[in-house]
Amino acid sequence: MLRTLTMTAVALCLAGPALASEVARLPHGVLVTPDAGPAKAVRVLVYGDGQFRVTAMPAGDTRVPDSLMVIADPVEDFTFAQTGDAVTLSTATGTAEVRLADGHVRVLDAAGAELLSESPRTPFQPVTIQGRTFQQISQQFNRGTDEGFYGLGQHQNRQMNYNGEDVELAQHNMDIAVPFVVSTKGYGLLWDNESITRFGDPRPPQLIGADATDALKVTSNGQPGWQAEYYLGDTLAVRQVEPVINYQYLRDQARWPEAAKATTVASGESGQNTQGVATQSQRVVWTGTLQPEADGVHKLRLYSSSYVRVFADGKEVLNRWRQNWNPWYHNFDLPLSAGKPVELRIEWEPNQGYIALFGSDPLADEDRHSLWLSSEAAEAIDYYVVTGQDMDGVIAGYRDLTGKAALMPKWAYGFWQSRQRYDTQDQLLDVVREYRRRRIPLDNIVLDWRYWTDPTWGSHEFDATRFPDPVKMVEEVHQLDGRIMISVWPKFYPTTKNGQELDAAGFLYRRPLEAGQKDWVGPGYANTYYNPYTKPARDMYFRQIKEALVDKGFDAWWMDAVEPDWHSNLSVEERKYQMGPTARGPGAFVFNSYPLIHAEGMADGLRDAQPDRRPFILTRSGFGGIQRTSSALWSGDVAARWDDLRDQISAGVNISLSGIPNWTHDIGGFAVEDRYTRAEPEHLPEWRELNLRWFQFGAWTPLFRSHGETPYREVYELGKDDPAMYRAMVGLIEQRYRLLPYIYSVAADTYWQDGTIMRGLPMDFAADREVWGVDDQYMFGPAFLVAPVTERGATSRQVRLPAGADWYDWRSGAFHRGGQAITAPAAREEIPVYVRAGAIVPTGPAMQHSAEQPDGPIVLHVFTGADGAFTWQEDDGTTHGYQQGQRSAVPISWNDAAGTLTIGARQGSWPGMAGQRAISVRFHQPDRAVAPDFSENGEHSLTYDGTAVTVRR
Repeated sequence: MLRTLTMTAVALCLAGPALASEVARLPHGVLVTPDAGPAKAVRVLVYGDGQFRVTAMPAGDTRVPDSLMVIADPVEDFTFAQTGDAVTLSTATGTAEVRLADGHVRVLDAAGAELLSESPRTPFQPVTIQGRTFQQISQQFNRGTDEGFYGLGQHQNRQMNYNGEDVELAQHNMDIAVPFVVSTKGYGLLWDNESITRFGDPRPPQLIGADATDALKVTSNGQPGWQAEYYLGDTLAVRQVEPVINYQYLRDQARWPEAAKATTVASGESGQNTQGVATQSQRVVWTGTLQPEADGVHKLRLYSSSYVRVFADGKEVLNRWRQNWNPWYHNFDLPLSAGKPVELRIEWEPNQGYIALFGSDPLADEDRHSLWLSSEAAEAIDYYVVTGQDMDGVIAGYRDLTGKAALMPKWAYGFWQSRQRYDTQDQLLDVVREYRRRRIPLDNIVLDWRYWTDPTWGSHEFDATRFPDPVKMVEEVHQLDGRIMISVWPKFYPTTKNGQELDAAGFLYRRPLEAGQKDWVGPGYANTYYNPYTKPARDMYFRQIKEALVDKGFDAWWMDAVEPDWHSNLSVEERKYQMGPTARGPGAFVFNSYPLIHAEGMADGLRDAQPDRRPFILTRSGFGGIQRTSSALWSGDVAARWDDLRDQISAGVNISLSGIPNWTHDIGGFAVEDRYTRAEPEHLPEWRELNLRWFQFGAWTPLFRSHGETPYREVYELGKDDPAMYRAMVGLIEQRYRLLPYIYSVAADTYWQDGTIMRGLPMDFAADREVWGVDDQYMFGPAFLVAPVTERGATSRQVRLPAGADWYDWRSGAFHRGGQAITAPAAREEIPVYVRAGAIVPTGPAMQHSAEQPDGPIVLHVFTGADGAFTWQEDDGTTHGYQQGQRSAVPISWNDAAGTLTIGARQGSWPGMAGQRAISVRFHQPDRAVAPDFSENGEHSLTYDGTAVTVRR
C-alpha cells in the first residue's frame, strides 16, 4: 500500500510545474516546494507533542510506502506559522521549521534551542534494482557536534557512544539493525528505511590493498599489495603477492591457492556452511606496509573466523577467535600520519574459515562528529524526530510512534536452562527433575532445534524415536512448575507437507532453491524460507505451527535465524537477491525488516489462538517496533571468549536504548573452542572462570538464560568438582528470585511508563560526561549499578561511580561518594554491584519458581542518604488483564531528612490478588556497612492491607 497526502496536496503536485517556495497547508502538517535543492518537495507532519515526520522527495510524486515500524497516525494539534523565509509547526515541547529556499529542516525544543539541524542535502542517487528505480539517500545532521549518540540496535564491537563511530545496520546472526538513535541533547531520530544503512561515514569500507582507498596504500618489498605466505603444518606451501586480503564469502574460496589446500573431512552440524574441517594445520601470514597519504584515524575492520592476530609495527592490536562458520567484523583504529609508514602483519589459522580486511579514509573532524545516515534503497528521505526532557522521555516518544512494549509473563524473569541441544524427551525432563531435586530455582526449560527427523525441517513434527510423547513432555514440565520454550524456524525443506503447501500458494522464496544451495545437516538438504510480506503467508505459517505445536501446550517460542539466515556465508549481494521478490519490493529494499514482520505474524496468531495468555517470543534479530510483538531479543551465536563477554555489555545497553527492553544472551557464549569442548585439563580453570563471570553478568540482565554448545551448561554440570563455583551460581539464581518483586516492577514499568530495564549510564547521569563512553557498566533498573568482570584472572576492577548520586556496595553495604572511580574488589565468585543512595528495593521470599509464593512476605531495602521513590507493581503475571488495568501499584517514598518511609495506598487490583501482605523494612545507612539480608526484619514490620502507612527509621 502507499500512503498519500491529502487530495489538495496531491492536486498541487499533479497540476504541473510548482511555483517557487510553494507552501501547501495539510491537516497534519505542511508540504513545501523549495526554491532550490535536491528535494522537489519537503513534507513535515506532526505525530504528537514534539514528534515530527520529515519526508524529502526527489520528485513531485508524494507517494511513499507505509511504514512497517511506525503504527501511529499524525495529529492536527499544532500551531502553524509562516514568516518570509520559513514555515514552522509548533507543539508545546517542540517546533519543526522548514526553510523555503532549500527545504532545510531543523527541530527546536520548547525554549527555542536547536536540537537537530540538517546539513545541506546531498543529491539523490537513482539506482535500479531488479528493474525498479530507487534512490540511494544520505542525510547529515548537527555537523561538528559533541553530543552523545546511542541506540541503533545491537552491535558487537564494544561501541557505546556512537559519536565519531561508524556502524553498519544490516541484519546478521549477531548484529541487529534498528535505525533509531537517541541523543543526550533530548531527541531521538528514527530513520524510516529498511535497506542496509550506515551510521557515520556514508562511504562503504573498502578492501585495503594496492589501490583500495585514496589515503591508504599497501606495499610489500616495494611492490603494490600484500605478501602472503601459506603454510601447511610448518611447511611453506605458497608465497605470493596479493592485491587485497579477501576470503570473505563462500564464493571467494575459489581464489585459494591449490598448493595450499589442506585435506578436509565433512563438518558436523557446528560447521555450518563450511567446506569441511581441515585435517592438516594451516596458517596464512600477510605482511604489508601501510602508506598513509592523509593524517587522521583510519578505521579498519577485520572480517574473520577461526584464530587471527594483527600486529602494527610489531604491537598486537587484535587477537580474536570465532567459530569458522560464523565470521564477523572486529574493529580497530590506527592513528596514522601522512608519509609515515606502518608495518601490518596478520596471522591467521584458516580452518576453512573466512577473512577480509577493510578500511576507511579519515573524515574531516566536523563530519566525523555528526549524525549521518545513509541508505542503499529508498523512495525518499523519510525520518521521524521525537523530543523529550531526557532519554526516557525520548524512548517514550519512540514507542508512541512504534508501539508499546508488551509486558512479558512474570516467569520470563526467572532462570532459564537451555542447551544446544536436548536430543531426547528424557534428557530434557531429567534436567528439570534434577533442578527440582537439587532445589535450584528454575522457571523455563528450552527445547532447541532438530527435534524432528533430518529430512523434515519445517514439518514441526517430532522424531517419535526420541520424543515419543511431546504432550506428556509438556505436561510433566508443567507438573514440575516449569515452562517450556520450543525452537521454531521460518525455514522449510520443500519436500515437507508444510513447505509444499506454502510453495503452492507462492509463499516460499524460490531463489535459494534455484541456486541449488544445501544446508549443513547430514549430507545437506535443499532449503528455503517462507516469505512473510503478505498476511495470508503469515497466517498460513502460523496455522501450521498452531496445529503442530501450539495446541500441544508449549509456553514460548524461540524464533531462530530470522535475519533470514538460510546460508550463513553468502555474500550480501546474494542475500539481497535471494530475499526477493516480495510484495513490498526487492530484497535490497526490505533487507532489514524481515524479523519485524515475521514476529508480528507470530504474535498476532498467538494472541488470537490464546487470548488468555501473554505470548512470549525470543527472536535472534529485530527491527524498529519489535517491542510491540511480545518479543525479546538475544545476541546470537557469540563465541565463548572474554572479548565476546565484554562486547555483550554495550550490545545489551544499546539494544535497550533502541526502545527494546527485553534482551538476553547465551551465558558462557554459544560457540566453544575445541580446547573447551575436549575438556582439556589445562584449560578447565579458564572455562569455569569465563562461565562464572558470564553467569554473574547474566544474573543482572533483563532475561537470565544459560545456553550454548558442549560442554553442557546446566549449573550442576558447570560447577561439577568446583564447589565454590557451584555455590556462587546457585547463589546468583537464588538472589535473582529474591529480587523478583523489584525486577518485575521494573519490567512492568516498561509498559506503564515506557521504561528501560538495562540502562546506559547517560540515561540517569547525562550531566557526568565521564560516563558517556563507559562501555562495561550499566544501571539495572533505577537502583543498581552493575560492573561485570570481563578479564581473565582479575580480582578487582575499576568502577566509575557516576556523579549526581552516592553509592552503596551491594555486597558489603560500604558507602561511597559519587563522581569518582574506585578499585572494586572482585574475587572470582563476586560481581561488583552498587546501589544508588535513595533507592528502595523490594525483595521477596526464597522460591523455586516465580509463581510459588504470590502472597509471600516483602522486605523493603531502603538505602538512605538521599530522597527516593519506587513503585512496587504486581498483576497476575500471565494474562492480558494488565492491559485492562488489572494490576496493583504501591507508591513507596523515602524522605531522608525526616527519616520516614511512606508506603502509599495501593492503586488498583487484579483477580487473585492477596488483600494483605507482610512487609518489613531494612534501612541501609552510610555509617554502617551491612550486607543485604533478605529475611524478614522484626524491628520494622507490618501487615499491609492497601492503606497508606508510614515507617520511621
